[in-house]
Amino acid sequence: MTGESRGIGRRTLLRGAGAVVALPWLESLARALPPLRAPPEAGRPVRLAVLYMANGAWPPAWNPVAPGPDYELTPSLLPLAPVKREVLVLTGLRNGNSCDGDGHYAKTAPFLTGARIRRTGGRDLSNAVSMDQVAAQALDGRTPLRSLELGTEPVRPMEDMGYTTVYGGHVSWSSATTPCTKEIVPRLAFDRLFRSAELREARREASVLDVVREDARQLEGRLAVADRGKLAEYLDSLRDLERRIDRCAGGEGDVDPARRPAPGVPRHHPEHVELMLDLLVLAFQTDTTRVATFMFGNAVSGIDMSFLEGVKGGHHELSHHENRPEKTEQYQRINRWHVAQFARMVERMRGIDEGGGRTLLDQSMVLFGSALKDGNAHDPNDLPLLLAGRGGDPTGLAPLPHGGHLALPPPTPLCNLYVSLLRRMGVAAESFGDSSGALLD
Repeated sequence: MTGESRGIGRRTLLRGAGAVVALPWLESLARALPPLRAPPEAGRPVRLAVLYMANGAWPPAWNPVAPGPDYELTPSLLPLAPVKREVLVLTGLRNGNSCDGDGHYAKTAPFLTGARIRRTGGRDLSNAVSMDQVAAQALDGRTPLRSLELGTEPVRPMEDMGYTTVYGGHVSWSSATTPCTKEIVPRLAFDRLFRSAELREARREASVLDVVREDARQLEGRLAVADRGKLAEYLDSLRDLERRIDRCAGGEGDVDPARRPAPGVPRHHPEHVELMLDLLVLAFQTDTTRVATFMFGNAVSGIDMSFLEGVKGGHHELSHHENRPEKTEQYQRINRWHVAQFARMVERMRGIDEGGGRTLLDQSMVLFGSALKDGNAHDPNDLPLLLAGRGGDPTGLAPLPHGGHLALPPPTPLCNLYVSLLRRMGVAAESFGDSSGALLD
């Protein structure tokens, strides 16, 4: 650690030749430089994540019957049991400007923009800036990455039902005509967080921890005993993530070349999803970014969900269930699996210390949802939505409600929720999309 003769000083990074490893919150660092890693205006940083599930949900297995904190978990929401007190189930919300136009594309593209998109099969896209990007633009310059967009499926531009599939492959938009490119390869997402362009090309096989080992050794000697353990645990988890990425990347082993994934993309969807969500949490934990989106799949996603017990077939096919019990049962099992991935991420964030008795989850807002209610009906009303986290402690705003079922009178504008989330990200939002007010203030 150069330039420091005593104490720890202004240090939250481990550096090496071509690698920069951001550190999580450590009490020793906070004492050395209070309030470390906080924005200039005061308080701890607040993070915003959006997890997008394609193809809607099976309504009878989703909506709780009773409102309030004592609601009973429905079949699709059963994985929330360990984190039920951390998650708000929202019903009755509608994205009004997505009602024009049939199909998935007219619903997916405006999910976070609240706009009415232009029907086009070509390049003349028309949407709006998405809610996440409004927050990212307001925070520009405070973190190494302004925002992080992740997914599992590539976008293959073509026309379907009069719409370009570009609309179905993006929920994050930096302008009315520009969707944010999402990363689907775990190794490339990891490199974006930790490796310089030079290291990516010259020493791809080298672990970033090998590169920063000497810096880590010097830092360890200046930490309190408890923080040494936290640092070791963090670096071990980083090493484990690198190994998991290396172990499951690539599709060379597939027998059928037609089903072989793109280079670097895991062969198995559950592993792919787990890696991407772990990378998202890591980006928040290290304050590398405060805004992120993740798409489990694109609109009309046909990901083969046969890895689930009792499921045989693709996601989109089973979402068009025609009210046949043998298909609705599989559809809701797919929904339940997606909720389980969300719950796993929430539980992990709840276990990450942010200091002052607060966790990473306390300092975050994690929205999970779909742009359709019933995929079979392409229904944009009463969207399936879950919200976790307390949203930090911004001045003048109460913590976000959590641990219950908030049954809103339909059709309450979805954009009312976005106004509240933006305000907690420091955006002085009076309105957004078709909002009529703030939902959770």
